[in-house]
Amino acid sequence: MVKFGVSQSVVRKEDLRFLTGQGQYVDDLRPDDCLFAHFFLSPVAHAKIELIDTEEAKSAPGVKAVYTSQDLVGAGMKNRMPVDILDVNGEKAADPDRTILATDKVRFVGEPIAVVIADTLNQAKDAAELIDVEFDELDVALELKPGGEEIHESVKDNVAFDWDKGSQESVDQSFTKAAYVVSLTVDDNRIICNSIEPRGCFAEWDNNRLHMCINGQGVWGARDELIDILNLNEDAVRVTNPDVGGGFGMKGFMYPEFFVIGQAAKMLKTRIHWMGTRSEAMLNDNDGRDLTSEIKAAFDENYKIIGYQVVTHCNLGAYNSYYGQFIQTELCHKVLTGVYDITNTYFRVVGLFTNTAPVDAYRGAGRPEGIFIMERLIDHASRILGIDQVELRKRNFIQPDQFPYTNFADETFDVGNFEKVMDRAVIEADLAGYQKRKNESHKNNRLRGLGICFYIETILGDLDETTRIEFCSDGFVNVYVGTQSNGQGHETAYSQILHERSGIPYEKVRVIQGDSDRIKKGGGTGGSRSVTTQGTSINGTADKMIEKLKLFAAETLDTSPEAIDFDAGAFKDRNSNRFLGILETGMQALAKGRDDLVSTEVTTILKEKSFPNGSHICEVEIDPETGKTEVVKYTVVDDLGVIINPLLAQGQIHGGVAQGIGQILTEHVCYDEYGQLLSGTFMDYAMPRADNIPFIDFFSEPTPSTNNPIGMKGCGEAGTIGALAAVTNAIQDALWEKGVRNVQAPLTPNQVWNLLHN
Repeated sequence: MVKFGVSQSVVRKEDLRFLTGQGQYVDDLRPDDCLFAHFFLSPVAHAKIELIDTEEAKSAPGVKAVYTSQDLVGAGMKNRMPVDILDVNGEKAADPDRTILATDKVRFVGEPIAVVIADTLNQAKDAAELIDVEFDELDVALELKPGGEEIHESVKDNVAFDWDKGSQESVDQSFTKAAYVVSLTVDDNRIICNSIEPRGCFAEWDNNRLHMCINGQGVWGARDELIDILNLNEDAVRVTNPDVGGGFGMKGFMYPEFFVIGQAAKMLKTRIHWMGTRSEAMLNDNDGRDLTSEIKAAFDENYKIIGYQVVTHCNLGAYNSYYGQFIQTELCHKVLTGVYDITNTYFRVVGLFTNTAPVDAYRGAGRPEGIFIMERLIDHASRILGIDQVELRKRNFIQPDQFPYTNFADETFDVGNFEKVMDRAVIEADLAGYQKRKNESHKNNRLRGLGICFYIETILGDLDETTRIEFCSDGFVNVYVGTQSNGQGHETAYSQILHERSGIPYEKVRVIQGDSDRIKKGGGTGGSRSVTTQGTSINGTADKMIEKLKLFAAETLDTSPEAIDFDAGAFKDRNSNRFLGILETGMQALAKGRDDLVSTEVTTILKEKSFPNGSHICEVEIDPETGKTEVVKYTVVDDLGVIINPLLAQGQIHGGVAQGIGQILTEHVCYDEYGQLLSGTFMDYAMPRADNIPFIDFFSEPTPSTNNPIGMKGCGEAGTIGALAAVTNAIQDALWEKGVRNVQAPLTPNQVWNLLHN
């Protein structure tokens, strides 16, 4: 067994610098002589802009510039945020302009209107108070239905798209002949991502070249968009990502502030720093979720699903965000039928604009939404039909002999054994002892509920990734990667993979990420793709490196290449007892100036994606006097394929479950009738705390993927995907005996108390 190899629970190598305050984040790296930026944000949700007067602000102490959209566009910046637009039956969905700074109209509270650049941050903030903007306020549209106040002149009834897949006629026929029909409404409440580090950047303009440092999830998309929006040559932009304090999808794309700071640095030919505050982040970071679905399923006499229909209305916020149109359509669609053999499905999604912050990716991006819908329906049907929830799932599981299995969305699952995972979860969660625990809860005047979720996800993003391995004069080996860690532990996992494949000492591996000058291409991080795609690429690059060094080792050992074997990290001469370690071989090649051997770069393309899956079983206790819900037992049995580092995987699952528990029990975005955010601080927006999160039992029951050489499946979003339905179903189970037939998150104490008493 290799101590630091694949499947070993190696403690994260990056933790030492993080825990001792040595992490290098955007705020740590800002130049000493930089200027500071502060944005004037719209205080109203919907209004025409009649006047923007910046003259007094420009003359304030320390102010170097105050820019509006007109100033930036006049200096050559394009004034339209880049977005991807959905195809709806061969036509593009609604694509109204979102200007980088608001021009003639604002559409949500927190929309950037102007920027102040000053010697100090306080001077910039003070000057922003002097900006005078006259608004002609308009009515706001907040309801998740067509109609209401028109937000965009080009969009009728605020409907961005009306998209569907499948045959409604066929599904309707299944309802006619079904033995049982079960329906349910499911709300998926809006949340604010709240990464521990808010968004920020600094920009440097030097020698007609822009360096933009962003705390994002990859550098190449940002680089290409800066080139386009700022009208710069391809070689005139460098983007870097330093250490990043959480991303969760929310940092996976560009925001208006980044373009403005880059353009301002170009105009002033200097360095400018901007870091959003927590309050600003809660106002104008892209939010997550926010949809309502009407679900209907047809069952035959054996409780097999023969028809499934979902009609969803999803909130896009005031504008199309980068992936916003795709998340509740294409991405949700990929896992809509979950782990079940359901071929007769109809899925319709209506996307709507409202006067709220835009909605985009949040941990899982469409996959949690699809599984939440499916697993709420399965648990609800088990109660309505009077069949055990485990048994109902088993009757509908895709069976092992059906793989590879192509689902309703044309996603081909390569392998899986869902019943095996479910059986392990039943044992580990001690379902046999549940009734005894429930009786004990009742003795203590507590309601106890059991909830199950069986999820599957598909990794997203590019199937190709590039790795470069380079021997360095300090005795280390640099591994240049195209992904970006936001706290997942990439430095550890990638070092383990390279060590396992090549024998290069784990402690001598140095992972280099997030620099468009040093790494020419990459897919960034998102959609649980990083370890699977980059790990496969590291393997391929290591193989190529070993192949190249074999000839040099033969020369050095004075033998023929045919006599050289590579084993346990060393080149060995079969004709003698001589050998040469791979690190020593690389260093000797470096010393002899063999540049052709020192650096190896390979782009590897996955055959296909992988599909993590697993079962979450949650137990809750509810105090009927106060409505407080406590998650008292939580068990996860996952099929993540071959796990690179069980400790890291467990941490990812724990973090994802915490975010799922937070969404269901505490977190909720609230706007008043004027579009003002009522939950804009941590006094009003309840993040999950340690006392909300139980000890989480985590177990692995793998079926290795056949779509990559290691057999990995990814795990970054799995915890959240499973937690939403598991927790909600447990609360529903607890309240069922009290006559409550449908619960909707956020299930705060007040909400639960009202369900029980009203």
